[in-house]
Amino acid sequence: MTETHLSLAITYLFGTIIVLSILECYFSYIHDRKHYESRDTLTTIYLMSVNFLVNVIMKSGTFLLLDYCYHNYRFTEISNVFLYWTVLVLLQDFLYWLLHATGHYIRLFWAVHVTHHSSEHFNLTTGFRSSVFEPLYRLFFFVPLSLLGFSAIDILLAYYVTQIYGNLVHTQTIGKLHPVIEYIFVTPSHHRVHHASNHRYLDKNMGMLLILWDRMFGTFQEELAEDKVKYGLVKDLENRGPVNIIFHEFIAISQDMKKTDSLLDKLKYLLYAPGWSHDGQSQTTKDLQRQLKEEENCAIAES
Repeated sequence: MTETHLSLAITYLFGTIIVLSILECYFSYIHDRKHYESRDTLTTIYLMSVNFLVNVIMKSGTFLLLDYCYHNYRFTEISNVFLYWTVLVLLQDFLYWLLHATGHYIRLFWAVHVTHHSSEHFNLTTGFRSSVFEPLYRLFFFVPLSLLGFSAIDILLAYYVTQIYGNLVHTQTIGKLHPVIEYIFVTPSHHRVHHASNHRYLDKNMGMLLILWDRMFGTFQEELAEDKVKYGLVKDLENRGPVNIIFHEFIAISQDMKKTDSLLDKLKYLLYAPGWSHDGQSQTTKDLQRQLKEEENCAIAES
C-alpha cells in the first residue's frame, strides 16, 4: 500500500463517519433526544480543524520516523500475513491504550487530552472533538511497532482503521450489545462510561478496539442503570471560547505551579495525576472514588 492509497482509505472511512453523524443528528432531532446542540457541534468542528492542521504538519515527520526505525533498527519480522496483521492490530491497540491512559494519569498530557472530554453532549461528532496537540507526541508510542518489523504505512493504516471504530462507539443510539461482544470489544456502553464525569466512571474504559486491556489493568467499569451518565468534565468550563477550550488546563497548571516555591512540587504538578496538589486542597480521581466507596459502604452499613 502507498501513501496515496492510505490517504484515500482514510478519506472514505472518515467520510462514512460524517454521513452517519448527519443521520444520527437527524434522528436525534426528529425524536427530540437532544443528543446534539449547535454550538457544541461547531466547537467540535473547530477543534477537529485545528487538530487536522497539526496532523498535516506532523504527517511527514511521523511517517519518516517510523519508516527510519523500520528500515534501520527492526530486529524481527513476521512473514505470515495473517499473523502479521493480527499481531499488528493487537499491539497497536494496546499501545493506544497506553497512550490514552497516559493522557488521563499524567496532568501535562491530560492538558492535551481534556479537549476531547470537554463536551457535555455525546454523539458521533464527539469522536472528532480531537486532542489537538496529541499528534506531536503520539508517534513515539508507535515506534516500538517499527522496531518489531511493522512498516510505517501498515502502522498508520491499523491506527486509522481502529480510530474509525473508536469514532463509531461515540453514540447514545445503541444500548448494550451481546455479553460476548461487551466482554471483548469496546462498545458504545463502555465509551459512554469513559466520557462521564460521574466519580465512579472517571478514568475508566480507555481502550479503542478491545476492552480486554481495561479488564486486564483494572480500568474497566460497567455502565450502571443506577448511576446515569453525566457527560463532560468534573468542573464545567465557564469560558468556552476557542482559545480557552484548548489551553485552559495548561493555564491551570501554570497557576498551580505558582503556588509553591519547591521545584519538585512544580514538576509534580506536571507529572502527577490531575487533581494532585502540594497542600492537599484538591482531589485526584483515586481520592474521589475512594470517598465514593466509603460513602456507599456507610450507606450499606446503615441500611
